[in-house]
Amino acid sequence: SRVISYLLATTGAPIDLPRMQQRTVRVLAAAQVLGGIGVASGIAVGALLAADLGTVSLSGLASASSVIGAALIALPVARLMDTRGRRLGLLLAYAVGVTGALVTIFGAMVGIFSVALVGLVLTGGGTAAGLQSRYAATDLAAPERRGRALGTVVWATTVGSVVGPNLVQPMGDLAIGIGVPRLAGPYMLTVVAFAAAATMIGVFLRPDPLLVARGETARLSGTFDVLPRPARSLRASLSDIIRAPSAAVGLLAMAGGHAVMIGVMSMTPVHLQHGGASLGIIGLVISGHISGMYIASPLVGVLSDRFGRRLVIVGGALILLAAVGIAGTASEHDSTRIAAGLFLLGLGWS
Repeated sequence: SRVISYLLATTGAPIDLPRMQQRTVRVLAAAQVLGGIGVASGIAVGALLAADLGTVSLSGLASASSVIGAALIALPVARLMDTRGRRLGLLLAYAVGVTGALVTIFGAMVGIFSVALVGLVLTGGGTAAGLQSRYAATDLAAPERRGRALGTVVWATTVGSVVGPNLVQPMGDLAIGIGVPRLAGPYMLTVVAFAAAATMIGVFLRPDPLLVARGETARLSGTFDVLPRPARSLRASLSDIIRAPSAAVGLLAMAGGHAVMIGVMSMTPVHLQHGGASLGIIGLVISGHISGMYIASPLVGVLSDRFGRRLVIVGGALILLAAVGIAGTASEHDSTRIAAGLFLLGLGWS
């Protein structure tokens, strides 16, 4: 295997894992900035595009489609990573995301909601790449620093979350200028951002952190048993998670927190639009929300390493409750209160 070849090539020379880990985190963080721009720009207008092509009652399908797409795409991506490493898996995810953004643009141009919906599902590939990148950051990290490494890569998405939604208005103007529907304009930015992130991963994520981690484990054990395990079913994987109390708590926390966050966030653009808010205002509110999702992630990682995951999960749940109370009682004209609630919503999710 390539792992054994890598080990043989480095025989006699110790691998500088800390330095390799630093480089891996830098590459993943840079790609996250680009990927974050692509995801955030789509989030800002997805519900509006769905409402425009279909009806307001269907606008929630935009966020739901991207989440479903990310979940479905994560399965083959994870299997590819298990056999070929992180790099090829991330490249596949971003490639699907680019394809999805192009299909979404086409669906908007021909005015067919079902076509755009397929594209929105496929754009979940970019989200899947971002979610998988955070775990790639832990492959070479020392156990006591895994939370911090993961948080650092997640934090990098903050830059993209601020930039992406604030480019919604100019990208809409650009789209009109070239004959593309205004609400499809941000997805042109998604195409460019995902392609740039994939290029970053393809060129610089070498050697592959997962393969190196497996190789080091094999070298220390003296077995060289580094070939990938046979593919396992989703049911078997879920069974393993349920049998491990800590893993089950983590799964429930992620699913519950994400359900709350998506449920509130997905309808916010439509709510604000009913109050007469411009695309610029909507972009600012969504930008603040996504900033809340990522800006505190290094602190969340440090707190998790120091005080334990369960305590941090409880704190996040309380913040989500406060966010729902603030945003859920705001009128469509009170963009300031909605922005505050959405920021806390992102923070609780984190």
